[in-house]
Amino acid sequence: MATPKNIVALTGGIGSGKSTVAGMFVERGVHLIDTDAIAHAISGVGGRAIAPICEVFGSEILARDGALDRTRMRARVFSDPDARRRLEKILHPMIRDEVAEALASNAAKGAPYVMLAVPLLFETMGYRGQIQLALVVDCPVRTQTERVMKRTGMPLTEVEAIITTQITRSLRLQLADDVVSNSGDLSNLLPQVLRLHEKYMSMSKTVQCT
Repeated sequence: MATPKNIVALTGGIGSGKSTVAGMFVERGVHLIDTDAIAHAISGVGGRAIAPICEVFGSEILARDGALDRTRMRARVFSDPDARRRLEKILHPMIRDEVAEALASNAAKGAPYVMLAVPLLFETMGYRGQIQLALVVDCPVRTQTERVMKRTGMPLTEVEAIITTQITRSLRLQLADDVVSNSGDLSNLLPQVLRLHEKYMSMSKTVQCT
């Protein structure tokens, strides 16, 4: 399947502000493919991942409406690394299939560049051969923790457990091609997004001319 030549991967730790930054790019007309949204769709009511998840974890892992009970599953996988690996073995291939279809769509092929949001980009390296650049949304770990606790109501221990499953902030920054700093006021984000959008648009024009 034909796919766009320019794919920018967007990643960052939990609570870093990836969705906010992605939204700013979308407002500039960028085509976004969000693997988190795909994961929610395939594990939602009637989603294709529900049957295999039940086979591995039992139907008690489902909410009353038949969707995956994310709170219960999150508590399980972050206390049991083997359970997390089993869940990822179910979800990740399905997500990659959905991404491939989205990249082959007319909307993606007609875009100057595509932004592929992958929270665990460096942890899984599943899109290594497809992306041209990796954009990291960064903030201090303390800021991540405070944001997630405020947004979700999770206890500190649970947030810390999630953060420990992700690569360190320093390694994420080493692997990044570009960085958006989101440690302060939201007003600081837009100038950074505009600068990078201009860069990616220029990159796209260069590729089209070669």
